[in-house]
Amino acid sequence: MRHLWSFLAGLVVAPVTWVLVTLGQDGSGRTVNRWVEIGTYSTPNLIEPAVYLGVAGILLGLLGTLRFSPLGPLVAGLLLAAPYVGLFVAPFTVRDRIPGDLKLLGDPLPLRQPLDNGTLFLIGLLLLMAVFSGGRWRRRPAPEGAGAELTPAGAPAEPEPALTGWSTPGPAKDPDTAPLTLAYPESPTEPLPRRTGGESPWSAPPRAGTRPDSPDDLR
Repeated sequence: MRHLWSFLAGLVVAPVTWVLVTLGQDGSGRTVNRWVEIGTYSTPNLIEPAVYLGVAGILLGLLGTLRFSPLGPLVAGLLLAAPYVGLFVAPFTVRDRIPGDLKLLGDPLPLRQPLDNGTLFLIGLLLLMAVFSGGRWRRRPAPEGAGAELTPAGAPAEPEPALTGWSTPGPAKDPDTAPLTLAYPESPTEPLPRRTGGESPWSAPPRAGTRPDSPDDLR
């Protein structure tokens, strides 16, 4: 979808830029020539042509630098550079197809001027060079943390088992050399089992040669 929007942007920006550059160049040229004729100047007269040229520069900059799709700069660059290339083949035919007596808001619109002085060819090549930017062909990097819960295969990572107070660490790679460790609860809540007739699992058997603890043991 982004390529479609970039393609449409290139189709719109190319003719709009041609018109804005024409208005800016013609207005700026006529203003400066008038200053030379009368021997004085008035800088506010340059505001209007400067606005036209500034807007054209912003449009070209956005189209040439934003990393949406290379299709927009490619289309706009070809549309602007093709007429000048046509001058090498059939110059009079190309110029005759471009109207030269148009007006916009009362100002003359000599569309042949940026064609004759090579401005369109220059702008077209700049846009075509922007197509070869390596960043335009790469996808945008995923936001940080978006795939933190996924394994490299794309499947959700299994949660690690919680360790309880009586849990023992997992077996080592070499069971013959792994030390035996026991984990006791930090705050046990159940009492130890009492001795009821039989041997308690926590008591050790009496050693040989020791005195019995009670008379019952003598029987």
